[in-house]
Amino acid sequence: MERRRLGGSGLVVSDICMGTMTFGTACDESLSHAICDLAFDSGIDFFDAAEMYPVPPTAELVGVTEQIFGRWMKSKPRHTVLVATKVTGPAHGWFTPCVRDGKTALDRRQIVSACEDSLRRLDTDYIDLYQTHWPDHGMPYEEVLGVLTELRDQGKVRAIGCSNETSWGLMKSLWAADVCGVERYQTVQNNFSLINRRCESELAQVCRKENVSLLPYSPLGGGVLTGKYQQGAPDGARFTGYLQNGNERQQKMAARFVNDRTLETTNRLIKIADQIGVSVTALAVAWSRQHDFVASTIIGASSVEQLSESLQARDLVLDQDTLDRIDQIDEEIPTPMTEDGLRRL
Repeated sequence: MERRRLGGSGLVVSDICMGTMTFGTACDESLSHAICDLAFDSGIDFFDAAEMYPVPPTAELVGVTEQIFGRWMKSKPRHTVLVATKVTGPAHGWFTPCVRDGKTALDRRQIVSACEDSLRRLDTDYIDLYQTHWPDHGMPYEEVLGVLTELRDQGKVRAIGCSNETSWGLMKSLWAADVCGVERYQTVQNNFSLINRRCESELAQVCRKENVSLLPYSPLGGGVLTGKYQQGAPDGARFTGYLQNGNERQQKMAARFVNDRTLETTNRLIKIADQIGVSVTALAVAWSRQHDFVASTIIGASSVEQLSESLQARDLVLDQDTLDRIDQIDEEIPTPMTEDGLRRL
């Protein structure tokens, strides 16, 4: 497995990252640890969590993912595992989180408190990459970055990053960091896949010119790009649950991922994958890894078998003809995910 540097930080990680948001819901602790074991034994040393996980978030389960992962991490020498986690973004606007009674904010008290709580749940004295889960565009970036810089100076975090950030927001944060002499975001973790290629335009330009690494999440389009939704909503799948029993936000999210355009895109990608002799899952993960502004692609799993299928992309390099055929699909069905949520921030 390749290893790549995160921005201009000292962190060099596997180019596939193990996401943990299913740990505590779809995966019990035993299964979660089995998934981590397979990931680690396969060369993955980078794991991504959040204080708000598992998903779907509930007040009863907040923080369980970090606890489960922290207990697994104790089975390895600490320096061999690079762990990323996140402080929940502000509660106003698009989503009211279950953390801190729905009164979350990116101010000093909450960032410091969230970091201390994550350190306790993970049972470690430092976090390798600490990220804001989503931004607050009404708050001065220098204030948020100032607190994160203090945590880095104290040795509690090694590098900082952001998630679900716009191109404007990332560029504004970098300007504020340079002007105010505080730590820069080294990474941005956004939704990026073959059904949501928006990162290839403005955000990619920022990443390349400013030495910020993209950490794509949902490279399989929430499971859509595995092909499992092609014959209808499968039992037990996340978006099946959202469509059948989810709240308004969850139903809208599912409709963005599972629609006629994303399903037709997947259908065409399946044909390409079949012709080159790989699974469409491996095709999607390999495609993400081949972008020069991507450091590590975050994969998720709710079973060991799902992880094994994604790991088939470890040594897969798509040739130019295959990439051109994939691009042709994008030209004929542009932006299959009709909206990615960032315009609401």
